[in-house]
Amino acid sequence: MSFSSYKFDIPTQSKSIIKVIGVGGGGSNAVNHMCGQGIKDVEFVVCNTDAQALKSSNVPNKLQIGVDLTEGLGAGANPERGKQAAIESREQIRELLGNDTKMVFITAGMGGGTGTGAAPVIAKIAKELDILTVGIVTAPFIFEGKKKRDAAERGIKDLSENCDTVLVILNDKLREIFGNLPIRQAFAKADNVLTTAAKSIAEIITVTSEVNVDFEDVKTVMKDSGAAVMGSATTEGENRALRAAEEALSSPLLNNTDIHGAQKILLSIMSGDQAELEMDELTEITEYIQEKAGEEAEVIFGHGIDPELGQSIRVTVIATGFAREAVTINTGQVKKNTYPETDPQINIFDTDRSVVVKEEAEPARPAAPVRVPVQDASPTPIPVPVSTPAPAPVPTRVPAEPAKIVFDLESQHEVFTPEETGDVVTNTPAEEELNNLQQKSLERRERLRRLSSEITNEAIKEKLEVPAYLRRNVALENVPHSSNRNISRFNLSDDNDILGDNKFLHDNVD
Repeated sequence: MSFSSYKFDIPTQSKSIIKVIGVGGGGSNAVNHMCGQGIKDVEFVVCNTDAQALKSSNVPNKLQIGVDLTEGLGAGANPERGKQAAIESREQIRELLGNDTKMVFITAGMGGGTGTGAAPVIAKIAKELDILTVGIVTAPFIFEGKKKRDAAERGIKDLSENCDTVLVILNDKLREIFGNLPIRQAFAKADNVLTTAAKSIAEIITVTSEVNVDFEDVKTVMKDSGAAVMGSATTEGENRALRAAEEALSSPLLNNTDIHGAQKILLSIMSGDQAELEMDELTEITEYIQEKAGEEAEVIFGHGIDPELGQSIRVTVIATGFAREAVTINTGQVKKNTYPETDPQINIFDTDRSVVVKEEAEPARPAAPVRVPVQDASPTPIPVPVSTPAPAPVPTRVPAEPAKIVFDLESQHEVFTPEETGDVVTNTPAEEELNNLQQKSLERRERLRRLSSEITNEAIKEKLEVPAYLRRNVALENVPHSSNRNISRFNLSDDNDILGDNKFLHDNVD
């Protein structure tokens, strides 16, 4: 009996289905950094108009665009020149992307020439080849100038029209988080953020998990989704699950960290082999994400083991499908609304300051004259209408009656002009009288305060237990006892006559 042997030709995939293309100087620097980090099963490509920058890169796959247009000298910070360079090398780009590529990350630093102009063209070619296209770009620092920020905003708008989803990372946020860094360290931080974003998304697909998330799951979430929100955090220790979810959604490096209103969410949870994820922790994370996104959001999650995490867990959240599709750069100075300062309230008990009443621009309707009788003044504070606008200071002229002070507001309009409203009248009889009343009021309050402070617990106890005549040292002699009644038998009639005994009782009782 003979056996026939069959040879099965199982195709092996030599190249990755995921490519990361760095466009321009900023994008190429980011890809150089990513290549050193070792993202699993991802092919890196640097694309530039500057031949010298391409030569210094350690990435093996290089594409020089616009050879005839730029002659390898760069785009000169002109986005239109970068765009024309990409159009010139259109066929080379199509050939690069046509080799079994299913997903492409396009990284660029917006605001320059090659990255701003060429990245949208490369994204458009990828979309024509039905490749899932994700843009991960940085917005310039504020010190790079308004012109560069405006160019970056236009470039992000063009890129968004040709990508399935776009992640915008604001470089200026790095100053808020890491402080005043040297220039090279600041740009290195930006490269590291780009790496984290690309690595988090790519390894969701390339790393096999216990609850696996495949390429089609990622495509479902990111296809034609517009602006995206991505966050990743690694934590360990007590309450690590909830802390990881909270930190993943509160990353200040992304343009939008609020996932409420997202239609689809991709959730990846990785734990170390020393402390695997527990069921309660998984429930905490998923419920927290669902609560923040809303009940209508579709959450696709995966879980795997990464031995390098040890006792930590890593949570990565990608939210897409927002109703709002605005990708803007807000790195300029915040405009502050200023309001005119209102007049401060005058305290009439502040004796160190003079009471000054100024005329308002639009004086209120004059009130009736107020008469203040001096002879009836009491030591208590009197109300002074300091808040009522007066058209002019109090005049120095005293009325005919010396005992009364009359404030005639109508006459003040005739005597004083608006130019004289700034003058301060001092040492008038009204002010002297007011100061005297204030002084008397303060003295009265001080006396009451001293009387209150002199009453102690011992004094109160003495008043309750010791009779008043003993406390005042009064000697009493031959005082009848309180039980002895000394009631007079005489009464007064209505006519003021003195009557003896009770007239209603008869002397002879039956």
